[in-house]
This record gives sequence, C-alpha cells and structure tokens, in this order.
Amino acid sequence: MAAQQGVPTSPLRALEEALGMGSAAGGDASDMAEGTYYLEQVTITEPSEDDYEYEEIPDDNFSIPEGEEDLAKAIQMVQEQDTDTQILEQKTVLPSKHVVPEVIEDFLCNFLIKMGMTRTLDCFQSEWYELIQKGVTKLKEVGDVPDVYTQNMVLENENRNLKKDLKHWKQAADKAREDLLKTQKERDFHRMHHKRVIQEKNKLINELKGMKLHYASYEPTIRVLLEKHHTLLRQKMLTSMERDRAVEQVKRLSKQLKHIGKGYLEHGEQLGIDHAGRGEFVPEGPTQRGLREAREQYKSKIRMKDNRKDSEFPTDMQPSPDLCLPTGNDSPAKFDYQLSTIFRLHDLPVSCILMHPSKDMLISCSEDRLWKAVELPKGNVLLTGTGHTDWLSNCCFHPSGNMLATSSGDTTVKLWNMTSGNCTLTFEGHKHAVWSCTWHSCGDFVASSSLDTTSKIWDVNSERCRYTLYGHTDSVNSIEFFPCSNTLLTASADKSLSIWDARTGKCEQSLYGHMHSINDATFTPKGHMIASCDSCGVTKLWDFRKLLPIVSIDVGPSPGNEVNFDSSGRVLAQASGSGVIHLLDLQSGQIYKLVGHENEAHTVVFSHDGESLFSGGCDGTVRVWT
Repeated sequence: MAAQQGVPTSPLRALEEALGMGSAAGGDASDMAEGTYYLEQVTITEPSEDDYEYEEIPDDNFSIPEGEEDLAKAIQMVQEQDTDTQILEQKTVLPSKHVVPEVIEDFLCNFLIKMGMTRTLDCFQSEWYELIQKGVTKLKEVGDVPDVYTQNMVLENENRNLKKDLKHWKQAADKAREDLLKTQKERDFHRMHHKRVIQEKNKLINELKGMKLHYASYEPTIRVLLEKHHTLLRQKMLTSMERDRAVEQVKRLSKQLKHIGKGYLEHGEQLGIDHAGRGEFVPEGPTQRGLREAREQYKSKIRMKDNRKDSEFPTDMQPSPDLCLPTGNDSPAKFDYQLSTIFRLHDLPVSCILMHPSKDMLISCSEDRLWKAVELPKGNVLLTGTGHTDWLSNCCFHPSGNMLATSSGDTTVKLWNMTSGNCTLTFEGHKHAVWSCTWHSCGDFVASSSLDTTSKIWDVNSERCRYTLYGHTDSVNSIEFFPCSNTLLTASADKSLSIWDARTGKCEQSLYGHMHSINDATFTPKGHMIASCDSCGVTKLWDFRKLLPIVSIDVGPSPGNEVNFDSSGRVLAQASGSGVIHLLDLQSGQIYKLVGHENEAHTVVFSHDGESLFSGGCDGTVRVWT
C-alpha cells in the first residue's frame, strides 16, 4: 500500500499493506488489479521497545454535573445534536482522491504476491519493516516506482475507445457509400427517364406535324362536302314544301270526293237509280242492303261518339270497402312462405301479376304479347287475351273486376272485357312504349305512363286523352292512383317521385331521395305510406301525409323490379333482379328472403288473405308461395 512521504508508518499500517488491504495507487483498485488478492499467513514481528503515546478520545456522551444544570444550555445542546444528526443523514459527496503513485515497497509486495513467493515475501517484510523501525532506511530516499500497469490500462482504454470510434466511422462510411450508390442509381434512373421523355416529346412533335399535314389535306374535301350538305338541305326544304302542298291538295280533294260521294248516295237511294242511269225504282239486293246498313251503323257510331261527353272527376269520394280498400287482415303477419307450386304459363318472361278484386283468379302478362286469366288454386287458364303487337308491361283491374286494362310496348293501352276476353277499346297517343297503367277508383278514367317521359289520363266514356302530364325528364316507369281520390303517383328514371292532381293535370309535389332510376312505387292499402324501389336495390318508405322519407333499406346491388304491400299493410314484398323475394316486416324492420327463382324475379303480389304469395320471373313461370 502507498504511504505518504514524511508520515511514520505503524506496524498496523505495514500489515495492511502486506495483506493488500489498502487502496491501490492511481484510481480504482478493481480496474487496475491484474490478479486476485489472497490472504496469506504473515508473521508479525515483535513490537519495538519504543513507547507509543496514545491520544485520549473524548467521550461525547457526557452528562451535566450536578449543580450546573441550565435549561437554555440543555436546549442548545439538543438543537446541536439535532443539527449534527441532520448533517449525518444528508448525502455527503466526498472529493475525489488524489492519485498517489505506487511506492517501491508496495510494488515489491504486490509482485511477490502475484508470483506466489510467500517465503520471500515474509523475509522481505521482516527485514524491511525492521530497518524502517530502526531508522536505517528512510522512505523519502527510496522514491516511487512508475505504475506500468496503470499506464498499460490507460493505454488499453484509449485503444478500446479508438477502436470504437474507428468502428463508428467505418459504419458511417459504409452508410455514406450506400447513400452515394442509391443517389447514383436514382440519378441514372431520372437521367434515363428524362431521355425517354425527350424521345416521346420528339415523337409527339413529329406525329403532330404529320397530323397537321394530314388535316391540311382534308380541308378541300371538307369544303366540298359542306357545299354538298348545304345543297341537300336546300333540296330537302324544297321537297318538304312540295310535300306539304301535295298533302294539302290531297286532303282538299278527299274532302271534295267525300261530299260528292255522300250527295250521290243520298240522291241515288232516294231515286233508286240503277247503273244505266234511269230514274225508275229498282229493288235492293242483299249486297246493297248490307252495305247500306253498314254505312248507317258507322254513321250512328260516329254520331254517338261525337255526342259523348267527358266524364266528371268525383269531388266527394267516400272509401268503399268493396271497391277501394281490401279487407284488412287482423291475423299476425306471415313470413314463413314456402314454394308450393309452379305455373308454366308463358314462353317469355312474366312482366306483371295481378289478383282479381273479388274472385280466386290472377292475371299474368308476359313479353309474349299475351295476358292470361288463371284459376286458383289449380292454375287452369280461363282466358287468353291477344291483340297487342308487342310485349305487355303492366295490367290493372277495373274496380268492379269486369274490365282489364293492359299497357304494352306497342305504345297503346287496351281495355278488355273479362267475360268474353275481347278488346273493347284501344287508347293511342304515346310516342314510345307504355310502362304502366292504373284505374281510377270511380272506373271512368285510366292513367298510363310511358318511355316518352309523359303520363296520360284517358276518359273511358269519351274515349279520348283528357290530360298529358309533363314534368319528368326521363322515362316514367310506374303510375298509380291514390285509393279513392284524384291524386296520382308517378315514379321515373330521373330518380324522383311526383304527386299529380288528375283534375288539373298539374304536379303538386315531387319527392327526391333515390340515387338511381326508380322502377316502381305503390301506396299502402290505407294510403298513408308510399314504397318505392330503384335499380340498385334500395327500397324507401315515405310518409304520404308529410311527404318525407321514413326509412331506406338497401338489399342491393341487384335491382328492385317491383314492390307490393299485403292487405294489412304490415309486410312489404320486393321482387329482386337476383331472383330473391325480400319480405320486410314494417313493425320490427327485419328482412326475410324467399329463394326459389332460378333467374331474375320481375313481379310479386300477395293474395287478399295474405296466406299466399305469387311471383313471376324471366323464365315465363308464376311461382306460388304458401
């Protein structure tokens, strides 16, 4: 152990140094020691005969002598003790030790201990400390030994730090090299891209020059064609004027011929002129008599048609349970329908199914230009209606059930007698296909909607169009009279619903909310709510009294082709383009599915008692669900 110069060394100090218990010179002993220290047996020499003077250690736990007790001194003493205790409890930071170089005796002792030379160490310590005690050897004259091991450790630490720095800089150099390579690659890529853009630019410039030359070569041809076009327009105008003059001349001549023919026939019938022109009476043959009767019948029919008056729209209509509203069903709503029967009625898709107001009979319309009346539940065909020249789109019963109205792609609406199955009246006036038709509750009016963006109200008695409803900007796909009123509901491909007054032919209100073309719309049996479906399968319910939407149900993406309520108004059925029939419980909001169609389902309708459901598909069949 190192000893400060000029300080006498006691035998205890010498023993500590011999055993290696002192602190190593030059800093931390744990960092500087090369080996492990072991306790070895040490022979302690006998103490010298010199007297050693010990200092007295004062006793801190003194007491105040009797007779000198003072309260102020006692309080001061307690405060001092308290202050000393606080100072001791505080964390004291000791100053760093001064690095003391290793003396020669410590160097020799440490060397002998490391080499395991214990006997030599004993002899050295005996002679060394004996010489020091006798005063023969002085520590100041011996001097210090350079701490080679400490210097080696310092050098090793510096070497280690330098290696760490070298590794760090190598990593930084590698990263910089990678960044450089990446930057070079990006530079090369952008350079190639720039060259390619320049090439494309030059190519476009060349093509543009070629197009300009090509266009310049077409300019003379375009001028010649424009001149020919103007010439043809002038010729067309002249031809149309000549045609109009010819048409007017033909009409004038036809009128003259009619007047001449009428005067000749009347004069001939009165005089009985024969073919030779003699004024003698000649009896009529059967052919002349038949012709005369046909003329008279035709004339009387024309007179009757001219004398017919337009029907009046009812002003105070009271709901009739027999004609207007179906009988309500108080039983719980039914959703557990199962496919029971399939009626194969048509060769082409079924477009509409309709229940008779009072009989167990349904009507099915198809794209094969036919409608059929089918007896339930057997499915026997009672009547077949033929007369349309194109597909049938919709049908509707007269409130009494004695007549049927059908709409078709041939732009006509026909009325049929349900007793004989014959067509009694045809309404013509639409420019394009008619999508839907509906009867007024009084039975005197029929309304139709068409692809030509208009709807028409037809008077059955005067056999003419009373009003044409303008307002939609796209095809009007559905039309229906509000029960027992003069209000009409139309649904259009322009994504809107419109409410019309049939007495004036004016639009009273439009409802917006659908994002796609509306395919169908209908009232509840009580008329307080409207249901509509669009081409993306979204079904909306509207409050007809407030004219506001209630709820929107998305069962898409397949289109919803038709919606219908049951007689109670609590269940809504939707025919989907996916072939699924969706049933919506209006009380709970739950949706049920009926799967049975192999292809698209076009139409769906409930029976009056709600026990059965009928659906038509594109395979020409009508499916019965019970």
